[in-house]
Amino acid sequence: MRKSFFQLIAICAALVCCARSVFAGSEDGTGATTRTRSATTLSSNSRTFTLDRAIVTALQQNPDIQRARQEIERTKGIYIEMRAEALPRIDATGDFADTDPHLRANHGAPTETVIDPVTGQPTTVSLGGSSGQAERAYSVNLQATQVVFAGGRIISQIRAADFGRDSTYFAFRNAIDLIVSTVRQQFYQVLLNRSLIGVQEESVKLLESQLRDQQNRFEAGTVPRFNVLQAQVALSNQIPNLITARNNYRISQLQLAKTIGLDFDPNRGDSSPIEVVGDLQYQDRKMPLAEAIDTAKQRRPFLKQQKANILSQSEQVRVARSGFFPQLNATAGEQVRSSAFSDNPRDVSNGYVFGATGTWAIWDWGQTWGRVKQQRALLQESKISYDDAVRQVELEVQQAYSNLGQGRELIQSQVKNVEQAEEALRLASARLAAGAGTQLEVLNARVEVTTAQSNQLQALFTYNTAVAEFDRVTATEVTYSTQLDDPGTRAKLKTDAVPTPAPKPTPLPLNGRRESETVRTSTTTTRTTTSGK
Repeated sequence: MRKSFFQLIAICAALVCCARSVFAGSEDGTGATTRTRSATTLSSNSRTFTLDRAIVTALQQNPDIQRARQEIERTKGIYIEMRAEALPRIDATGDFADTDPHLRANHGAPTETVIDPVTGQPTTVSLGGSSGQAERAYSVNLQATQVVFAGGRIISQIRAADFGRDSTYFAFRNAIDLIVSTVRQQFYQVLLNRSLIGVQEESVKLLESQLRDQQNRFEAGTVPRFNVLQAQVALSNQIPNLITARNNYRISQLQLAKTIGLDFDPNRGDSSPIEVVGDLQYQDRKMPLAEAIDTAKQRRPFLKQQKANILSQSEQVRVARSGFFPQLNATAGEQVRSSAFSDNPRDVSNGYVFGATGTWAIWDWGQTWGRVKQQRALLQESKISYDDAVRQVELEVQQAYSNLGQGRELIQSQVKNVEQAEEALRLASARLAAGAGTQLEVLNARVEVTTAQSNQLQALFTYNTAVAEFDRVTATEVTYSTQLDDPGTRAKLKTDAVPTPAPKPTPLPLNGRRESETVRTSTTTTRTTTSGK
């Protein structure tokens, strides 16, 4: 795989979704972003986020992405561990012993009492004498071990670990696609809730104006008190909608802050954690369904991960099958050993040691065969999972395509609705002022305007979230400056590579059917295979 494994966060900053965001903010000559604000004033302590900044922050701080990156580190360690088993191993061992002199004497030998010729006193002596061993002894051994033959176990373990590392890399890319889509949808939810606050505030203001007008008319004696009460009830019924809209806005801000990985700041108090910049807009996205499904099958990291799992499990079958073959290791080393009969540390002997060890399970009552059957069953399960994953991707693309069409139709249905509702409200107000209409007509027209405006915003939100999901399921959300090939090609990307034409796809036989994946890469592909036994 690539050396720049963990520079992907910087790579992902160049996102296609950021370049073609379906929302936009305009900038004036001073570089300040201008946009339509609701009447709700946000705290100055809020952190301002555009969609681009929110996505990049999530790529850097979201815990799901961080966990996926650590999983890559873990599988990289497994690969290094498996590779090390194929290379010569050098070990140094040593031991040192200091024996108490009392333990060196032969206490079990017979004794005899004699007269010491110097002191004239009786003394007990051992007839067996001393053990003759040195009081201190040590040895140092330097040994190299090399696996000579292992029935293909080691090379299969290395390949399985390599495919496992590829699998976690694709899982990392899948996590990126999911988080980017989630951030976009939650960002649009914040924009929707903020716009709905403006709609509810405008409705409350108009109802307050209507109430004041009816009160003035009642004081002038031109309308009954019933009109005033009706206006008061309409206003009271509208205020809870405004309160709910404001609460939904705060909750959506908190959810977005959590997704992009922002911690609670005690200095902001109860103010909003973030302030979003932008508006819901409509930008048509068209892609034929057949092309969308084909693109998803080629680019979805979810499917690439499943393929890598199949290849890894296939190597595990070979690992289990290696138990049928003998295992042979060769050793060579140098040994230094102190004299067993002298306490002089320089009185040593040294020399080389060559050897070999081998084992072969001639009869193990089917233990190895049982392991092979287990791994073959797991391999079939991984193939079945891949087939199901292909169908899952097809389902997700079709659902996203259908939701995209629904959002487009909803927007088209609401193009003239708001204008017509506002015109109906104007006419009802004019009829009431002229004495030809009733207050109920005005209130009903006011409700219809609020409903039309809310439906229009909801249609924009539905379409934008459908676009975000469609980009995720077709894997067109994020573009990487380097991409890993189909796992079947085993191609390693160089960080200093130059653009070259993509090689031909490598077919991968999966459960009786040929699944080929177009290799999409903009870099030179090379692969260094670790040799092992």
